[in-house]
Amino acid sequence: MKLFKSLLVAPATLGLLAPLAATANEVTINDFNSAEEIAVTNSRVDGLEAKINNLEAGGFSDTTTMDGKAIFTLGAVEYDDESGSEAVQAYYSYTMNLNTSFTGDDNLYVRVKTGNGGDFPNSKTYGTYLSSNKANGDSLKVDKIWYEFPVGDNNTVWVGPKIENYYMHGATPSIYQPVTKQFTLGGNGNAYGASTDTGAGWAYQGDNGFSISSNIGTKSKSSVKVYDTAQVTTQDAQGNNVTTTVTLDSYDYAETGILTDETKTSWATQIGYTQPRYSVSAIMNVKSNGWSDSYYKAGDINGDAAAADQFTAVGLRGWWRPENTGTATPAVSLGYDTTNYDASSGQSNATAWFVGLNWQDIFNSDDKIGAAFGQPTKNESSNVDPFAYELYYSFKPNDSTTVTPAVFGGSDRNGVSGGDVFGAVLETTFKF
Repeated sequence: MKLFKSLLVAPATLGLLAPLAATANEVTINDFNSAEEIAVTNSRVDGLEAKINNLEAGGFSDTTTMDGKAIFTLGAVEYDDESGSEAVQAYYSYTMNLNTSFTGDDNLYVRVKTGNGGDFPNSKTYGTYLSSNKANGDSLKVDKIWYEFPVGDNNTVWVGPKIENYYMHGATPSIYQPVTKQFTLGGNGNAYGASTDTGAGWAYQGDNGFSISSNIGTKSKSSVKVYDTAQVTTQDAQGNNVTTTVTLDSYDYAETGILTDETKTSWATQIGYTQPRYSVSAIMNVKSNGWSDSYYKAGDINGDAAAADQFTAVGLRGWWRPENTGTATPAVSLGYDTTNYDASSGQSNATAWFVGLNWQDIFNSDDKIGAAFGQPTKNESSNVDPFAYELYYSFKPNDSTTVTPAVFGGSDRNGVSGGDVFGAVLETTFKF
């Protein structure tokens, strides 16, 4: 029994035991001459146990589980064009994941997260945005929340006010585990780039490994300033009543929804085939009403196309892993994206590619080496060839702690010649 539960249960237990103690003082051994009296005593004990059990059960739902992690980050970045701070900086993030089932097959997921990330861990321009980053000024907030439930044996439906497309796919696009967020999902660019907001989706996963899914994610297109006001009447110097409107408070109201002109929309449809050691998949993502979100891009590659109307991105993904870990053969994840813009937008088409490698259990059990590189999304008309990479080694001093030193960087990373960057971080993850 947990300490705080014991502290709650102890007074209640003593209160319930008091009548029994009083009764015990009045009863001698000679009085127990019938089975009826013994049954009464047993009944009192059973009642006491039931009340204690109810007190414990009321503390937390038996169908809710929680896990979490805290990540400490120490690092710095060097910019060849001297465009950002190069000071050594320290950050943290803290995450709690809660899962609740009401039927045994469904799940209500809530992620609560906070952190003080800023500067390079929060920047997409040079690809230095860290997967561990959370920049919300130390405020503990709901970061994700959605509900999922099965329909039949092979279908799953998701709906939620804070969800992203990639949580609702039928096939996992990549098994590479990155340090920088640009390398998630086999290249977090136009095809898989997403944003947390209202969303809904469906996925079919067949017993033979085939899957198909379609989902919609949205984010606010604009904000409306809303004012709380009041009428105040005062007198001027001549004694005349003067009524004025006073603003009491104001706040931003973000217009949102699904399939409306007031929201930016990402509609992604994926097909895939997955077996225990490999997977291949293809996705088509139509982004409209000004959607422009990508961690894996070189400059403003979507430009007027995103602001004006829509564009379509197609992504191909595949991964393979060896039968046994601890060998020189890595698990391999590959990705390729192509983006098609409407001719009237004035944008040339864009491409991106990615390679991710993971070696597990190489030197010690549970350690991991990761290496990823590729070309961030760039317009085909650009004469600059951006390149990005990262390399890390993670090991576990104990079952709940992981230490990960890593380096990352790129050449012409921001889509401009000379926009080179190099960074290094040391991250410590505590899981509970």
